[in-house]
Amino acid sequence: MIVGITGAVGSGKTTIAKIFSRHHFNRIDADEIGHEIIKKNSAAYKKIIEEFGNGILGKNKNIDRKKLGNVVFNNANKLKKLNSITHPIIINEIKHQIKIIKEKCGNKTRIIVDAPLLLETKIADKVIVVRCSKENTIKRNKKYPREKIERILKLQMPLGEKIKHADFVIDNNKGMEHLEKLVIKVIKSVENKK
Repeated sequence: MIVGITGAVGSGKTTIAKIFSRHHFNRIDADEIGHEIIKKNSAAYKKIIEEFGNGILGKNKNIDRKKLGNVVFNNANKLKKLNSITHPIIINEIKHQIKIIKEKCGNKTRIIVDAPLLLETKIADKVIVVRCSKENTIKRNKKYPREKIERILKLQMPLGEKIKHADFVIDNNKGMEHLEKLVIKVIKSVENKK
């Protein structure tokens, strides 16, 4: 059983995926994969430099994700170009990790895939969309200033569109205790439908 989790930036996807992993789901994190695939001298690294130039490099010639973010989150076409480079590699790696987990744990193992690009991949048996108010998203997100979060949100698929593809919607506006209860409810429902 592969459960995928998606939602807007800063909506709490990773927090929810970690709750699933505490309930014996193997967790695959697309953001972690994304960080790995742009490391120096990888295929994606070379293509990104060709496309965006040396201005996105930081110390030791590594891609500075903040500089790259400043470029792509201000231009929808540049974000599209970056995604066209990284998404196929990330999707292949997710599939590879699923294969390894199934070989190790058996085909009936439970996997949670935390991936913003989930709806485009058709990897998951069940899809969870995380709903979180814009104010809570901004309040909880210490990584980016408000303006940047708002820019990123505008570039992402609208929440209403994501919800159309959801098997479950988890509302992340009421704190951890409530969240834990909602996750357990989803797990029970997934288990019953197997």
